[in-house]
Amino acid sequence: MADTPVWRPAASREVLKSRARQLAYVRGFFREREVLEVETPVLGRHGVTDVNLDGIPVEVMAGGVTGGWLQTSPEYHMKRLLAAGSGSIYQVARVFRNGERGRRHNPEFSMLEWYRLGLDDQALMAEVSDLVCGWLDCEQPEQVTYRQAVMANAGFDPMEISDDALQQYCSQWLEPDQLAGLGRDGCLDLVMSFVVEPALGNDRPVFLTRYPASQAALARVSIDNGHAIAHRFELYINGLELCNGYWELTDPAEQRRRFEADNLQRKAFDKPGMAVDESFVSALEAGLPDCSGVALGLDRLLMLKVGAKVIDEVLAFPIERA
Repeated sequence: MADTPVWRPAASREVLKSRARQLAYVRGFFREREVLEVETPVLGRHGVTDVNLDGIPVEVMAGGVTGGWLQTSPEYHMKRLLAAGSGSIYQVARVFRNGERGRRHNPEFSMLEWYRLGLDDQALMAEVSDLVCGWLDCEQPEQVTYRQAVMANAGFDPMEISDDALQQYCSQWLEPDQLAGLGRDGCLDLVMSFVVEPALGNDRPVFLTRYPASQAALARVSIDNGHAIAHRFELYINGLELCNGYWELTDPAEQRRRFEADNLQRKAFDKPGMAVDESFVSALEAGLPDCSGVALGLDRLLMLKVGAKVIDEVLAFPIERA
């Protein structure tokens, strides 16, 4: 006999009301700053090349298009708006990531993404602090560099450690043949997940900054004390990653190089290659204005507000009840 479907929502009515208040707060926050709310496609013609993200393909036949992807983020479309002269913008979006399910993950979730013209990563962090701490009524975050956090919690320098020594450190979690396929950044991600992240933001919120340049994604890169670092930040509260922000890369040639490098990584991990979104690259070639952007998980923000231990507590219908 098939299991009886669960039709009732997972979230309580009080949590649903808190979600509605959160959305009103977000819209009021950006209205005061005269940031324009926009909408972009949930279903797009392209997915992303990032090896750490798996999109959900969709069969569609319309307007000469024969396939598409549920978007993992509204980033590419929002940057096309920026290049077209939209000015500073924000969006409350539904986004999708395949294979992500757990205490803090659901394949479909709510993301707040915004871009501010003329701000660097430091200025955007101040705005993120205002939004998050204004809603949670918590202490302002401190800043800790990626290097400092790894040294303090894992006991080695991530900028200096050899690949062999890093793999040896990670051998406590994986077998040698598994580690060989991960590469340096994969090993560092293990260290972050198992050792560093659980220790972040437990006394007060913390921005993790100055990531290795190899983890820049769509952020600018500069040199700091002889090491290439990314102008990227993440906010942690009680060990929970809340957002990911960049001082945005505007160089189309460098962006294309990173897409190609992503696809080489995907091949190494036996993942399918992803077609480059040429409309996005064309927007960069037309000229993306100097800006910083950030993506913030609204479900996780709500978890912190109501004291939820698992994401299901703040979702009306998680994937098993959808």
